[in-house]
Amino acid sequence: MSNNIKYDLFISVGIDVGADFSFMSIALPNQTFVGKPFKIIHSDFNSLSMAISKIKEAEEMYSLESRIFLESTGIYHYPLFCYLSDKGFLVSIINPIISKNSTNINIRKVHNDKFDSKKLALIGLKPDLKVSLMPSELALDLRNLSREYYDLVDNRSAYINKLQGELRMAFPQYLKIFSKVTVNTSLTLLEKFTSPDGFLEASKDQIITSIRSTARFGITYAEKKYKAIIQAAKDAKTFSYSVNSNFKRILLYIRFIRQYNDEIEAILSDMRELVESNEDTDFVKQIRLIESIKGAGFLSAVTLMCEIGDFSAFKSPKQLFAYFGLDPAVNQSGNFKGTDVNISKRGSRIARRVIHTIALVSIALNRNGTANNPVLREYYLKKCQSKPKMVALGAIMHKVCNIVFAILRDEKEFKIITPEEHQANYLKAKYGIAA
Repeated sequence: MSNNIKYDLFISVGIDVGADFSFMSIALPNQTFVGKPFKIIHSDFNSLSMAISKIKEAEEMYSLESRIFLESTGIYHYPLFCYLSDKGFLVSIINPIISKNSTNINIRKVHNDKFDSKKLALIGLKPDLKVSLMPSELALDLRNLSREYYDLVDNRSAYINKLQGELRMAFPQYLKIFSKVTVNTSLTLLEKFTSPDGFLEASKDQIITSIRSTARFGITYAEKKYKAIIQAAKDAKTFSYSVNSNFKRILLYIRFIRQYNDEIEAILSDMRELVESNEDTDFVKQIRLIESIKGAGFLSAVTLMCEIGDFSAFKSPKQLFAYFGLDPAVNQSGNFKGTDVNISKRGSRIARRVIHTIALVSIALNRNGTANNPVLREYYLKKCQSKPKMVALGAIMHKVCNIVFAILRDEKEFKIITPEEHQANYLKAKYGIAA
């Protein structure tokens, strides 16, 4: 028994990671500290070497192995993680939610880098501590690309809103001509003619040629759009307000939107190339499994797997819910129980965004009137009879998480089955009972 206790004893090294420097604290199993917090300067090799020496000195002095715990910081902990791992140390990542929610080691309300490194060292001593796994290089590459993709999309959306705002002032009638003002044909026309006067002064052949050079439809489509544009330009003479700067801003915003389009396409191309060149890896095989879900395309599948990282860390769908921040935030104290329950939103914002998109596509109807996922749509409509639509959609998002977990766990592509079929399969697998 004493041997087992000895085996479980270790020195806990907590490192609060910053952009340019970190603070390191070393805690013994009895929760006392070895020396004072040490400042590690990332750009100073001597500082890094000194940190290694301090850890090894503590190991030799107390005849115990060390375990190092870093708080996840987004990107800054990666170099330190790799450096310490290469030196032979056991390094683990702690989710910042865990460190923030842990009981303070001091009754005073203290928050600084030195104190936080001590707190991390003490958290590392907890026997039931859950640590995160370091994603593979492929997962990190794709994660960086997918997050940059969504940043660019959001930035582009800001300029699209600005473009629409200018048009509402200077040419409001133009906004109803195309399904989206940002389709290539629309942007090309605005670049060439820009203002209502510009369209009215141009010849019919000029406008129709511009439409046909960018749209895949024929002369009938071009003629129809030409008539709509000219009518809109005439109407703008009656209802609109503009000065020269409005049209300069329209051209400026179009240039930005074009640039963002190019960068977004380049990132998608890089992601596809990276995935296709690693088809034989388990990670890409998992991407392909998610891609089989109705409503999940290539980008959604890649993004979800990148945010998940290593699926082996998840043992139940509930863990996946919590990781994505889809678990309910409980509001309870004593006899008080809050009735307004919302999701916690503590996990990956991008993952929730993707799950939300897949849920919407799953319950939507195709052009022929059929549902993308009849089972989920029927479940959604039934929920809507007694719950608000957003609550019903939240239930669909949980269903999508269940599906993601199941196909990754079973390593089988998605297949739509009814609840009755699911129940029959469950009974057969567990009890051998045939339906």
